[in-house]
Amino acid sequence: MAYWLMKSEPSECSIDDLVAAPKQTVPWLGVRNYQARNYMRDQMRVGDGVLFYHSSCPEPGVAGLAEVASTPYPDETQFDPKSPYFDAKSNREAPRWLLVDVKLRRKTPLLHLKHMRELPQLAAMLLLRPGNRLSITPVTDAEWRAVNALLKD
Repeated sequence: MAYWLMKSEPSECSIDDLVAAPKQTVPWLGVRNYQARNYMRDQMRVGDGVLFYHSSCPEPGVAGLAEVASTPYPDETQFDPKSPYFDAKSNREAPRWLLVDVKLRRKTPLLHLKHMRELPQLAAMLLLRPGNRLSITPVTDAEWRAVNALLKD
């Protein structure tokens, strides 16, 4: 099993949206970064753990725990000219952008980014590195355990 941190802007898809979604599962739409796409395509497996992270908001942080719930498949928004995620260079025969479904494990109290930065056990976490803007990053076993321990409080 692997672990991931997946960022979502609450205005796009919040933890509450995931709670309210049918089967508490959502497609992870709109990834338009090749490295993040490659993580989904090449490394994510059904059942992998996910730290559901609220980003680009007044209080960023881990808002819940989820899991990868599907194998990768084409993100349909790339083909929709009305979508903000439209990609004119992508085609159905060779889709450029993929997604996975994400299923809720549980909503948690928000673990604030500021608090995460103060923890020595998270010092090497990719999320906390200066300049890191990836929407999907791997999480080590030790980081996963540390975050989960904090979320049990």
